[in-house]
Amino acid sequence: MNYKEIIEQLKDLVYKWDNIQQIADYIILAAVLWDCSDIHIEPLSSYVRLRYRLDGELREILEYQSFLHSGIIARFKILSDLKIDESRIPQDGRISKTIEGKSLDLRVSTLPTVHGEKVVMRIVDKSKTIPKLTELWIEWQNLDLVKKAIDLPNGIILTSWPTGSGKSTTLYSALTVLNKIGVNIMTLEDPVENQVDGISQSQVKPAIWYTFANGLRTALRQDPDIIMVWEMRDKETVDIAIEASLTGHLVLSTIHTNNASETITRILNMGVQPFLIPASVNGIIAQRLVKKLCTCKKQIPLSELWQETLSNIKNAINITSKTELSARVWDKLKSPTFYWPVWCDECDGNGYKWRVWLYEVLEITPWVKEMVLSGASAFNINKQAIKDGMISLEQDGIMKALNGLTSLEEVYRVSKTQKG
Repeated sequence: MNYKEIIEQLKDLVYKWDNIQQIADYIILAAVLWDCSDIHIEPLSSYVRLRYRLDGELREILEYQSFLHSGIIARFKILSDLKIDESRIPQDGRISKTIEGKSLDLRVSTLPTVHGEKVVMRIVDKSKTIPKLTELWIEWQNLDLVKKAIDLPNGIILTSWPTGSGKSTTLYSALTVLNKIGVNIMTLEDPVENQVDGISQSQVKPAIWYTFANGLRTALRQDPDIIMVWEMRDKETVDIAIEASLTGHLVLSTIHTNNASETITRILNMGVQPFLIPASVNGIIAQRLVKKLCTCKKQIPLSELWQETLSNIKNAINITSKTELSARVWDKLKSPTFYWPVWCDECDGNGYKWRVWLYEVLEITPWVKEMVLSGASAFNINKQAIKDGMISLEQDGIMKALNGLTSLEEVYRVSKTQKG
């Protein structure tokens, strides 16, 4: 059966108020068959809502009556080895399943709300192979800058942007390049999403004081060459990572910021001395996922209204005059072709199927270094980085739109969320 048939059967079971165990199983099965990333079960004032996250967007699947909720939640708690009789505090657990030949981990999180317990399950397909860097849509000089950063024997490489933007995928892809016989690689993760042969991976446990900072101190006593720290959450972790990078180690990590330049000001706001950033940071990668156009896409006619948009695009590309990207885009803009989403059965009437990455890679150039040392704002650092040749998320998105991978609507939905 496909996911549509499973959902129809799920609706029928809910309507009949029958077989709680099968309802729970079908909730998971439909999401997996549909390639969804998350399952949301949300109690509201008079009913419970089931939603799936597909290609970054939440879609409502069905609603059911509130009296069924306690049984369904109990079933998921049993599967994830959580306390059934505890509903006052959040709980975290894990369900391991094999569906359609896929080895899956479902990370289960419960949260008490005013209307009952909310459950969110993140679906991790362990059978998927880690993509190569060249398969992540890192293009132009961005790929050269990333390769240059990971080829250095020491320093820090940071990926930034919110949860769900694929930062961990980029880090794992970089680790597969670095994973060699003569190299000792250690990771501190929360949780360990992908197990990689040849790498020592450890999951932090803050509840017993095994934090990123404590784990990083211990890792440095394990004779590492490369360390991946899942997230820079506090000054203590950042200080230890900087010290490690300055003493011959390559450190990879993530940080939550709006764009690459804001990563610098975020670190400075943690209390790090400005001179340590140019000395330790090899590069900062900001990324976002945008929806990929389905094959049913349709070419946009260039109307008069479009000329204003075209002018804005040319202005965005004209910011950077030192890149190969600029020359290529200007050539394409002589006779541009953009597309918009249509609807077909393949994309379930959405116009998009799957997602692609947009990237910007900030290199610490001599001019950026001067701005960091002088205490410049994130806006001015970003402006200088683009002047020095950095491809912004907007520019990368425009090129991908010109190549028919995504729509301009998607590019601007994502790239305009960054400030400055």
